[in-house]
Amino acid sequence: MKIFNDTVSNGAALPGWKRALDITLILLASPLLIPLAILIGAFVSVVSKGPILFRQDRVGRGGEKFSCFKFRTMHVGAKSQTHQEHLRRLIESGAPMTKLDARGDRRIIAGGVFLRATGLDELPQLLNVVRGEMSLVGPRPCLPYEFEHYLPWQRERCDATPGLTGLWQVSGKNKTTFTEMIRLDIEYARRRSLRLDLEIIFKTVPALLAQVSETPNKTFPATKTIAAKAEAILPAQAAQH
Repeated sequence: MKIFNDTVSNGAALPGWKRALDITLILLASPLLIPLAILIGAFVSVVSKGPILFRQDRVGRGGEKFSCFKFRTMHVGAKSQTHQEHLRRLIESGAPMTKLDARGDRRIIAGGVFLRATGLDELPQLLNVVRGEMSLVGPRPCLPYEFEHYLPWQRERCDATPGLTGLWQVSGKNKTTFTEMIRLDIEYARRRSLRLDLEIIFKTVPALLAQVSETPNKTFPATKTIAAKAEAILPAQAAQH
């Protein structure tokens, strides 16, 4: 179902190379990802009562609304008003896009912060990629109430198919403002190419490690130590080549 027809262009069709890249990488990684997904699903079922997966309406390319899948990281019945208010403040203040997780969120289940910081909670979105609703690389699919705050020029970000990772995620993410996020997503929508997608994919792991290292120490100190060491090693190795 398409929403906001009057303010979103249809965007260019998903290029054949992009679809081929998505499916090829998913098939190559499936021997690792399938057992990992099973383990995460089992963990969620043990630490919290309720469904393993969480389904939520998101706005995709050209204003198409679709059901986006994630591993559930919040208690069943958690209210969304807190997130909506947090997002509104970020948009209006121009402050960096920090998550509620950074200062503690009682709605999150045990281990949920780890899953969210590492992006593991988004593994089920590979189903959305296979279905063609998302791509591996692209702007994050926004929530309908988030879209309602967009100015007309900001809705150009929906000209690109939403993705699991993107230019914003590897360009500072939580250190950028809402407007900077929008501009990076629009830049990607205009510049998208096979080379850019590959660059973003290769930069995603270091970006995730940096995100883990910036998460409060009390959440998962051992993982943070490993992430900090790996983050320090990666630039050194790159300089040697």
